[in-house]
Amino acid sequence: MKRIFATYDIETPVGLVHAADVLAGEQSTGTFVRLAAETDEFREKSGARVEQIIQTSTAKEPSLPSRKTGGTYERGLVTISWPLGNLGTSLPNLLSTLAGNLFELAQLSAIRLVNIDLPADFANQNPGPQFGAAGTRNFMKGHKGPLIGTIIKPSVGYTPSETASLVKTLVEAGIDFIKDDELQANGPNCPFNERLEAVMRVINDYRDKTGKQVLYAVNITDEIDQMWRNLDAMKNVEATCAMVCVQSVGLTGLRAVRDRSEVLIHGHRAGWGLMSRSPDIGISFDVMQKLWRLAGADHLHVNGLANKFTESDDVVAHAARSVQQPISNNGGPEHLAMPVYSSGQTIWQLDPAREILGNDDFIYCVGGGIMSHPGGAADGVTSLRDAAEAARLGIPLEQYAKPNTPLHAAIANFPKPKIAGPFT
Repeated sequence: MKRIFATYDIETPVGLVHAADVLAGEQSTGTFVRLAAETDEFREKSGARVEQIIQTSTAKEPSLPSRKTGGTYERGLVTISWPLGNLGTSLPNLLSTLAGNLFELAQLSAIRLVNIDLPADFANQNPGPQFGAAGTRNFMKGHKGPLIGTIIKPSVGYTPSETASLVKTLVEAGIDFIKDDELQANGPNCPFNERLEAVMRVINDYRDKTGKQVLYAVNITDEIDQMWRNLDAMKNVEATCAMVCVQSVGLTGLRAVRDRSEVLIHGHRAGWGLMSRSPDIGISFDVMQKLWRLAGADHLHVNGLANKFTESDDVVAHAARSVQQPISNNGGPEHLAMPVYSSGQTIWQLDPAREILGNDDFIYCVGGGIMSHPGGAADGVTSLRDAAEAARLGIPLEQYAKPNTPLHAAIANFPKPKIAGPFT
């Protein structure tokens, strides 16, 4: 029988073997006592199985409070498996199984879901990204190289006309991709429909004059029926990219957008730190990105190198690569998505960002590195375009930049951050 595998990093005062058994029981056929109906045959058919236990450390004090205490707290990696027949390929029910009540078990003083291995059925029976990197380029009429992008800032406070005015500056500067901030959706000071129409008027006029198609990821995040209406509004103005805050709408909301959408779905992971920041409790990005891709995200944010947040460069590198890896090791559609780098990015991080992936299938979102360029936004975009070409050719920025060019000015203006590497 096909099985779903999940690996947890757990800490426990009751011993790893017993804790793993409790975990497996809680998430399948068991409860706090053995049931008469829970025969050995029944457990063999539907029970979760403890597949592997690897002890990694011991400690005298718990990482997190627990009602149960012990003299020694054991920590280790525990792999549990479930028969596919328990839940089928429903993504919400998969998440309930992988990350349900087990996070509340008193026998655990820490637990983090770090990896999943899914049968090919999930890739076969869930839609996955509709367009991915190739489709993104098709919407842009065959754009080459990474997408140089930016975010509307200030994030909130602009009226629709003020937003459109900034967008006009950005498209005339040569930008490829513009997105709403995740805080800007459909507030009374900047209503969705008015903002969408004002911005797309600018973008469509620019396309008609120059032939260049700039992508605008408009934030449609809302109740499901309103997101559907937002998609209809996008169609009326030829908008081609819908931004969805995937944590906020959940897997069902994301899938509902995917099922109705004729455009790119730009997945923003707003609130991700709630799941990821603690090393002792939460879920790894490697797990959630698979579920978001299965539900239909074409683009997924992965943070950025030398970022302003807490994630290390190694974590960012792993996240970016994971988005371009097959969903299942067991076959089925790969459902690859496009990673989105953002957070304090400048010309300096572009080369290692490309090196991590070994390709140009990524979006590189830059705010201050464009708007704060001493020569203005157009020079900021040009400097990033030149940095991308230097990365493609394998030439260091200082060597590639000619005197009195936007790239040369950017090198002088933006401090070079320390970036971990090489990334293996």
